Amino acid sequence: MSRARTRLVTAALASALAVATLPAASAYAAPVAGATASGRYHQQAETTRQIPLQGAVNVRDLGGYRTWTGGQVRQGLVYRSDALNKLTPADVTTVSGLGLGKVVDFRIPMELQYDGADRLPAGLTATSRPVSDLGLYGTLVGAISSGDPATQEQMLGGGRAEAYMRDIYRTFVTSPENRAQFAATLREIADGSQGPLLFHCTSGKDRTGWMAYVLLRALAVPEDTATRDYLASNTFRAAYDAQVRAGLKQSGRMQNPDLLIPLQEVRQDYLDAATAQLAADYGGFYGYLTDGLGLDTRTLVKLQSRMVR
Repeated sequence: MSRARTRLVTAALASALAVATLPAASAYAAPVAGATASGRYHQQAETTRQIPLQGAVNVRDLGGYRTWTGGQVRQGLVYRSDALNKLTPADVTTVSGLGLGKVVDFRIPMELQYDGADRLPAGLTATSRPVSDLGLYGTLVGAISSGDPATQEQMLGGGRAEAYMRDIYRTFVTSPENRAQFAATLREIADGSQGPLLFHCTSGKDRTGWMAYVLLRALAVPEDTATRDYLASNTFRAAYDAQVRAGLKQSGRMQNPDLLIPLQEVRQDYLDAATAQLAADYGGFYGYLTDGLGLDTRTLVKLQSRMVR
């Protein structure tokens, strides 16, 4: 980044910090550039860059988005994904081609116990950085293993699953432990010494979705663009999640597997629960970055310098 760009970004960030908000997204929205020359990415409505794998369905490069400061997020530096424990040998080869220097795993120990550790290229080991799911994984396992429709309805029906998800999103903001995990990841991305970084949880949509949303917003990507990236998980996960529901019904473990849909999907009101919480607790997004996550302006400028061209 040139000195002039650095000064521009510093001024923009300082201004955003002063008013605790960003300019209206519509004022800066711009189309995302086309596919890279490598042809490695599958384009989704010109906003997301999926990396097709057999053992994971929600793997994406977070680069390519335009920012309201006139830049574009660099590709090949940060990736988001669902769990990598089911990767095939061919998938591992594909992931190896990304040149990752670090993989951050937001899953809690129970998820690792049930689903298994990531399958990664030789020499690469995931860093466990658990972010609380408020016991959702255990609740889900208990509901399904009960095999009792009445119990499952009592646990997940009547809007309870949706309320559970909103509570989880609020803890992304309110929990000091969760904030520390997100902040550590942002600092590593800003530093960049480890090389390209991938972060993930189990489905790659909630904890990972929030991390991606925060990163993009911190890079001055318009809010509506960052939201589209968040909601795109529904597109990438739809077929797989439908297969899971069908399998549960066929096996007899769930009479009404549609109870799982609020847990399988990302929704605008889930994201809204987190952003409303950060507005209440920190006055706005940059208050969450600086006071909530403890990132100073120098770190935010480093993030811009490394990630935006």
